[in-house]
Amino acid sequence: MRSVLKILRRDRGDNRSHWQCFEYESQSESDTVAAALNSINSRNKLVDINGAPARAIEWEHSCLQKKCGACAMVINGKPCLACGTKLSELGSGCITIQPLKKFPVICDLVVDRSILFENLKRMRAWLENDPYLSEGFQDLAYESSECIQCGCCLEVCPNFYTGGSFFGMSVLPVTMRIISESAEYRELSKLYSKHIYNGCGKSLACKKICPKGIDTEKMLVNANILAVWKRKKR
Repeated sequence: MRSVLKILRRDRGDNRSHWQCFEYESQSESDTVAAALNSINSRNKLVDINGAPARAIEWEHSCLQKKCGACAMVINGKPCLACGTKLSELGSGCITIQPLKKFPVICDLVVDRSILFENLKRMRAWLENDPYLSEGFQDLAYESSECIQCGCCLEVCPNFYTGGSFFGMSVLPVTMRIISESAEYRELSKLYSKHIYNGCGKSLACKKICPKGIDTEKMLVNANILAVWKRKKR
């Protein structure tokens, strides 16, 4: 299957972006966007669809197995993982690829997602004492560990923007788990109320877009029970 990858590109240190198209011929039904990007970059002489010389496409990737979240980008208008998006599912024709829009663009498809880690630090999302697990939260705690901090949930969130007081669902899984496992949860509960509960508009767009299938609605309800409605079992 022949595809045209239309990629939004930006040089380092430049605020201007431009579209550039590349042809790619799929080798199998399992070919992903990540495989296509790697293949295009491996060409001896990289040229675009018009034959103009082009530099290698910059994008982030590591495991390529949907475990690290590094290759998150916007494909055909939807935030997803390049390694988990098959070209056969996108159909033939033009496929648009853009960087995540909620984060500063560094170059091409590479964005600065350091705000994810900074918000976790601001939430003090770590254990300071021996943990315990509230009864009935074992399965939810396991599900929370599936979060790969890719940022897809923030891309579709109408309430999140970089630098805002609402930290979004990317901090929810870790925060919920810490609150459920820590005896000293009161300070974290205050931060939860300020940076998650008070800012969430309950659109639940994050639930539909999560590449790991995390049920953010269920997690949000249980985190509210623990942190806001003061029903934590001791």
